[in-house]
Amino acid sequence: MRKSLHAFLNGLFERLIENPLFRRVIKNSSYLFSTTGISAALSMLQGILVARLLGVEKFGMLGTIITFTSVINKLASFRMSELVIKYVGQYSEKKDQENSSAIYKISVIVEFFTSLVAYCIIFFVAPIGAFYFTKDPNTTLFFRIYGLIILSNMIVESSTGLLQIFDRFQRIALAQLGGSVFTLTTIIIIYMMKGGLFGVLLAYIVGKTLSAFWLSGSAFLEATKQWGKKWWKVSTRRLQPQMKELVHFAFHTNISATISLFTKDSEILWVSLFRSNTEAGYYKLALALANVVQLPINPLPQATYPELSRQAALKKWGNMRYIMRQGSILAGIYSLIATILLVIFGRSIISIVYSSEYLPAYPALIILLCGYFITNIFYWRRPVLLSLGHPEFPAKVNAILASVKIVAVILFVPTYGYLASALLLSSFYWVGSFINIIKINALMKQQGEET
Repeated sequence: MRKSLHAFLNGLFERLIENPLFRRVIKNSSYLFSTTGISAALSMLQGILVARLLGVEKFGMLGTIITFTSVINKLASFRMSELVIKYVGQYSEKKDQENSSAIYKISVIVEFFTSLVAYCIIFFVAPIGAFYFTKDPNTTLFFRIYGLIILSNMIVESSTGLLQIFDRFQRIALAQLGGSVFTLTTIIIIYMMKGGLFGVLLAYIVGKTLSAFWLSGSAFLEATKQWGKKWWKVSTRRLQPQMKELVHFAFHTNISATISLFTKDSEILWVSLFRSNTEAGYYKLALALANVVQLPINPLPQATYPELSRQAALKKWGNMRYIMRQGSILAGIYSLIATILLVIFGRSIISIVYSSEYLPAYPALIILLCGYFITNIFYWRRPVLLSLGHPEFPAKVNAILASVKIVAVILFVPTYGYLASALLLSSFYWVGSFINIIKINALMKQQGEET
């Protein structure tokens, strides 16, 4: 039976990658997944050490500080990687080097200044974050110090987008791996020295800074290879005729990211605001374990979007649909297996690895798995809409769902805590996914494709 199952899975995988388009997606995502898998294993190990070192309450504080910084950064920034992929990709297909380099240059400039703005915001609102979220004014300095990570990552979005469009996924993966190795090494030293929250934050800062410098340097080298040594001197005025289109795209992707701050990215903040650092610690662990289901899926949108954008530019709608279908099959098989294993062994993993102190995280884990399962299967929904030139649609959907979710959070999280937050997040994934899928099918019909 084991041999027949193995043969079935091998045959299924071979059928999935028989098309060269999807084979390229798998190849690029495999670069990311191979090192992302190692990075995730290292991250899980460092998470175990940090959880045991800090205890539930300070572990919750750590999650709050990290999430607070991430939310402020996303609030002030634009998703420049998506703009680079779409427009550098379009001009690259047309062999237009000057417009390609101009797009990248303006993306770097915008990201640089928005990162400065983001850090200034964090510096001045840190006392508010310390008072309302960690509920300890003494942590104000922690917020400001960890916020420095924004400055070291100030052009990472643009750099990542450039490396993706030229299929340099291996460099992205190596940068992530290098940062993870350094962070874990530092965490081990801090754990052995019985350090505290400040030491853990410093380890995270240095690891992510090394990764960011690696990515940014690789992107600049790639730009020089593609467009010559003087690519950065190209005038951005040549983009004036399509500036309205660029602003429209950047604005709507930013709006979508901003709305996500209130629906997905700020989960721990809601719990720490309305409940306690202890419940935030439970929820942080539940989110971390649930992310195991997303582990091999996370690289797929990155690897798929450039290919979808390329096929959309060539108006090959059948190829786009093929990539979507095969991707869903592959993601669905893994997600189902991983979900079942976590449901069966999740409680034992928490008790043995993290300590019984964290067992209340298990019910939240089960609830989160229901939402992660569906969002994994349709991981391509946002890249498809961006490739089809509809960045505003997911933004509108998220805006409507965000307003409903925020009201629900205010009504239920103060009473039911982190379990209510987990249920609302899973519901958001289900409803949002199906609305976007309906829109995608309608757009495909307009292009003459069968549904």
